[in-house]
Amino acid sequence: LRNIRQPSEKRAFSMKWMLLPFKRYAEFSGRSRRMEYWMFQLLNILVFSLLFVPLIVDISLTEGGTGDPFDDFGVLGTISFALMGAYFLAALLPGFAVTVRRFHDIGLTGWAYVGLIVAGILPIVGFLASIAVLVITILPGNEGENQYGPDPKNPFEEDIFG
Repeated sequence: LRNIRQPSEKRAFSMKWMLLPFKRYAEFSGRSRRMEYWMFQLLNILVFSLLFVPLIVDISLTEGGTGDPFDDFGVLGTISFALMGAYFLAALLPGFAVTVRRFHDIGLTGWAYVGLIVAGILPIVGFLASIAVLVITILPGNEGENQYGPDPKNPFEEDIFG
């Protein structure tokens, strides 16, 4: 039998994947595919990049030079900085939740992610913890159902010979 795929999954690059963590913003149960996690990270990079450009332009055009970067902001820079802060706060909980679900996808508990965040406070251990999070989020998920739920790549998997 062939895997049944939804029509929206045929296109790899889709806004659906970028916005899905916002729809599941406080859902810490279940599993998330690599596509959901990495498309959300791409969205974060794009949003921050777009909001950062006006800030840099404003700083470069503002005549001041007091040495205090907050005094060198103009109106555009202040608005850009405020929007970056608002987006950061809006994306914080969905980002944490999608990472926990990504850990679930490979069979790890979400507390392992919390432990790596706490380890990130220490200077050298923090670097290693960051690499560990990167590697864990790159690894493919467990095939089939695990203790955290059905396989998000194939939620309708049937045991043909069972």
